[in-house]
Order: sequence, then structure tokens, then C-alpha cells
Amino acid sequence: MTGSARPGFLLPPGPEHIRRAAEACRAGELVIVPTETVYGVAVRADSPGALERLRAAKGREAGKHLTRMAAEADAIRAAGIPMEDAARRLAEAFWPGPLTLVLPDGAGGWEGFRVPDHPVALAWLRELELLPAVTSANRSGQPPALTAQDAWAALEPHAALALDAGPSPGGRASTVVRVGAEALEILRAGPIGAEELERAARLPVRSAVS
Repeated sequence: MTGSARPGFLLPPGPEHIRRAAEACRAGELVIVPTETVYGVAVRADSPGALERLRAAKGREAGKHLTRMAAEADAIRAAGIPMEDAARRLAEAFWPGPLTLVLPDGAGGWEGFRVPDHPVALAWLRELELLPAVTSANRSGQPPALTAQDAWAALEPHAALALDAGPSPGGRASTVVRVGAEALEILRAGPIGAEELERAARLPVRSAVS
């Protein structure tokens, strides 16, 4: 669906619409954005109301963690999240790219972070100047959305708008790995495998999902 046939809530990712999507997210609305893996839906991570709307839109369990997305690793460090040597090596090897790093948050918990390898997502994140909470733009338990149309159909009427950059080229959600002091743990299998992770981090993979 392109050109004049595109509905008004599916916006081509030019600068004006990227700004509009950033403004909507800053205002606490749900925004659908493309990545190199699947389409994601994003909200302000510091807004309890926005987070609750996101969980309601997806039918997601309240206790389930959400990933934070950044335009670069420096933005994560600037948010006060320490990145030790193994995490830094993984970021240098695979970011931007389909890897979510679950890192200690400095307060006794863990939090996931990703830098996407998609020009529209990166432009939107730089315009946003926040680290939003992002998850796949589908109802929980359903297949991920590979197009803006599919994402909108899954989350309507909860989302404000979608940046439509065409089909996601990857089609598979990111690898999720928890970075411990002595080992890595793959929490979700994805495009980056255990051997690549071990080689880059210089740490063993303690356990992996299939």
C-alpha cells in the first residue's frame, strides 16, 4: 500500500512524519516503528500510563519486561546504565543490529537494550531524544508484524500512528542475551548465534534456548 492509497495513520517516513511520531511518543502515545527485524510499538518508558496502554494493547502480562531502544550505545551509558567489558564488546560487534543486551540496571535489576539497524528507527530515536520502551507490534502470542499494515491491524485502536517503511527485511526478532560477569545467557534465540556471541564477548554461553 503506497502513495495515495496509504491510509492517514500509516505515514511515509520523511522528516516531517518522523518528527510527528517523536512528538506523539513524547506525549505518551503508542507509536509503531520499523526495525530491521520486525515492526515494533514504542512508548515513553517513564510514563506508567503509557506503559499500561501498551500492555493493554498487546494483551501482555504486567510483570513482563520491555526492551529500551537507543540510537547508540552512548545514549544507554548516558542514562546511567553501566556497560562492562563484555557488554561493550558485544555492542561494538553487533550494534546497530538484531541483538538485545540485558544488562544490570545499577539498582539490583536487569533491563534490556537494543540499537536497531534501520535508518528510520535511528532517525526517529535521534529526534525523540529518549530511550523508549519497545516491543514487537503484535498481540501477545501472535506472529510478529512484518509490515506496518499488519502492525496497525493488530494494535488498532491503541496506536496513534505508524511509520510505514515497507516490509521489515529480517523477519525474525532479535537475539536476547543476558550479560553476566562470567557468562552469557541466551534468553531468546535469534539471528545471532551462541558461537558469534562467545567469540565477541570472550565469555562462554552458560545456557541457551532452542
